[in-house]
Amino acid sequence: MARAKTRYTDYVVREEMELMAYLAKLMPEASRTKLKSLLSKRLVLVDNVITTQFNYPLKPGMKVQISRAKAGKEFHNKFLKLLYEDAYILVVEKKEGLLSVKTDREKERTAWSFLTEYLQKSDRKAQAYVVHRLDRDTSGIMMFAKDEKTQRTLRDNWHEIVFDRRYVAVVAGEMEKDAGKVESWLTDKKLYVHSSPVDDGGQYALTHYRTIKRGNGYSLMELKLETGRKNQIRVHMADLGHPVIGDGRYGVDDQNPLGRLALHAFKLCFYHPVTREPMQFETPYPADFKRLFMKSAPEKED
Repeated sequence: MARAKTRYTDYVVREEMELMAYLAKLMPEASRTKLKSLLSKRLVLVDNVITTQFNYPLKPGMKVQISRAKAGKEFHNKFLKLLYEDAYILVVEKKEGLLSVKTDREKERTAWSFLTEYLQKSDRKAQAYVVHRLDRDTSGIMMFAKDEKTQRTLRDNWHEIVFDRRYVAVVAGEMEKDAGKVESWLTDKKLYVHSSPVDDGGQYALTHYRTIKRGNGYSLMELKLETGRKNQIRVHMADLGHPVIGDGRYGVDDQNPLGRLALHAFKLCFYHPVTREPMQFETPYPADFKRLFMKSAPEKED
């Protein structure tokens, strides 16, 4: 697997000591607060593993790496939540209604533009690099690269690097099975994605599903992607006869009790493209999804 170019300064440990003491020895002019910040921002590696423990015991021969990237400004955005950042990648949680990246037709603000502005506060030449996308109306976890080499590493080896990617959705009707899979061949027709049960020249797509809850005419579903095709979950749920609520394209226009598409990317697990460290990010199911399954309180009698 191709590796992104390392942008760390390397040091070899010569004597036993704790990590904080070692950093203080390397940077005697730095305050303890600054050294703690290096650790909390996950900019220090020990033997190629990101390490945040200030009293981590070092032994002779170990390798300590410190990122040469400048510490960025605090990130505040009502459409995006920054979950993780290091010298190579950004992991964010996107709200529904925000495009991942602009298109020729769409010139509005995007997750990409917000993150690029954030990075340019520390480096005017910096920018975010798109690795994968979420539909505008889908919320959830996304990853961006901070340089082209890391972007290529992630894109070219996506299926080897990403080992778990899951969504949660509310679909119309009560699902017949507790678990199962949907597979078909998908063809992008621009305005919609066509699904065929046989190979008609489209891209093969496979979605695993698990029914978490049924009630009030809905089903709460956990979905795991084996492939990541455009609109894959939305099309496959419609194929089962249980479209995602709020999906006017593949479902029913007026079936939108939440005022949004009820689809959220809640879990992303991958091996770091440089350090190979297994990384897992998970967000709670959206609260409004759960509220659809709550029984209405009985009306009070006069």
